[in-house]
Amino acid sequence: MTPPTDPDPDLASEELAELRGQLDAALARLARLDEERLEREGTIAAHERTIEALTRRVESLLEALRLARAGAFGARSEKGSAEEAFDELENVEDEQGGDEDAPVGTDEATGLDHEGPPPRPNKRTPRRRALPPELPRVREVHELPENERRCPCGCTLTEIGEERSERIDVVPARVQVVECVRKKYACRACEETVRTAPLPPSILPKSILTGNTAAYAIVAKYADGLPLYRLSGILERHGIALSRQTLSGAVLRVAAALEPLLERLGAHLAAGALMHMDETRVQVLNEPGRAPQSHSYMWVQRGGPPGRTVVRFHYESSRAAVVPARLLGDYAGALMSDGYEAYRRVAREGAFVHLVCWAHVRRKFLEAKKAQPKGKSGKADAALSLIGKLYAVERACAGSDAATRHRTRAERAVPRLAELETWLERSAATVAPKGALGRAIGYAREYWAELTRYVEDGAWPIDNNAVENAIRPFVIGRKAWLFSASERGAKASAGLYSLIETARANGREPYGYLCWLLERIPGASTEADLDALMPWNAPPSAIAPT
Repeated sequence: MTPPTDPDPDLASEELAELRGQLDAALARLARLDEERLEREGTIAAHERTIEALTRRVESLLEALRLARAGAFGARSEKGSAEEAFDELENVEDEQGGDEDAPVGTDEATGLDHEGPPPRPNKRTPRRRALPPELPRVREVHELPENERRCPCGCTLTEIGEERSERIDVVPARVQVVECVRKKYACRACEETVRTAPLPPSILPKSILTGNTAAYAIVAKYADGLPLYRLSGILERHGIALSRQTLSGAVLRVAAALEPLLERLGAHLAAGALMHMDETRVQVLNEPGRAPQSHSYMWVQRGGPPGRTVVRFHYESSRAAVVPARLLGDYAGALMSDGYEAYRRVAREGAFVHLVCWAHVRRKFLEAKKAQPKGKSGKADAALSLIGKLYAVERACAGSDAATRHRTRAERAVPRLAELETWLERSAATVAPKGALGRAIGYAREYWAELTRYVEDGAWPIDNNAVENAIRPFVIGRKAWLFSASERGAKASAGLYSLIETARANGREPYGYLCWLLERIPGASTEADLDALMPWNAPPSAIAPT
């Protein structure tokens, strides 16, 4: 047997080198393929990110489009429909009553489900309200013609009574001239002494206008939203030529004379345990160092002791935190406001308790609902339903005292707040933070501590609607007179709005109150004199009819 021969070392080295070369080439190709795969995956991920960003952008644009359409063509009211599940239809029963979460469509009397919407209450026939008895009456007597006073039997008809009905007859403003006659007396003996009866004190000395006329102009502009140039035209139709400049000058002079009364009004405001506060824009054309298009602000506060409600308007060119800090001073009660950061900043250094309005939260979720595709419900509806349950609790205890309201909130509102907080935390992770819904959720979470603080005291409100209702006449009037010509005019407007809205808040008719006030303010010199002229001290003749 032939023994095996040893392999050629040179040939083995060549084969090994060839194999190594093939292996290196394969590894290089594998590395290139891996790089290409990573590059493709990076490209795909980049495309996916781009697609996701573009999708969010499209959704944002569609949301903005739906909001714009809702703003241009939608209803302005914030009241929700029955289908919105705002829970305004649900009745919160008393403690012995039924379940406050009973679904709409369940007969609360029997507990049985019924098909279709809940039965509508029977419509009541509208009743005409009786006309105020203090209005003057003009008696019109309508007689039967002579030829109809004969009975078919031949006898003459005898009067047995009468039927009465009343109609409203509006007579345009009656303009009259008040002639001031000052008696003069002289001494016939020496013929040197002559004395003339003095004029009574007047709010507008040496003016052609009486205090009543000034009150009429003030109420026309600041209560009824009628610009002075229109009022001038109305008076001209009655044959009285009073220019806008004359009326404006009289209004400014009255506002200046009322400044001491407005200072006392501020003192009464600070004496209350609860204050509402908000601000709205106003344009002033001629303000030193500022363009006519600049935004200035009317700050509004509402508060005061029980039975002495004060509404104060204050003009400032700035919206900075120094303004509420100055207006609040050392106030130590509870302040209800919206979520404007300036209030929170002042609250950190102030002695007052800061509350934030739930109506603003609801408003943001209503905006998010409008941004949803038409006909579809979503998370905004769920939030509105939960907020609606908080308001249902408020309606249930609206007529209760503070202690009862505090207990009711602890039993019913606190669990709802916990449920809503859980929903907010869960939903925040699933929505775009910059979308309408994301902004609404972020706002509620940001101010959660201030929003939920109202349950700690039954005297504290759930929202800031009280001061927003006081601002509304100003906003309506601003649409008519558009701007103030000067800073002086804006400050005068603030003072006059303060008196009119304070009069309204205390059940006083603004014109009657101002006529009474302007007749007496010239003789007021002490704080006691000014306090006696506050709206809540006005006589019955200045009380608004009910």
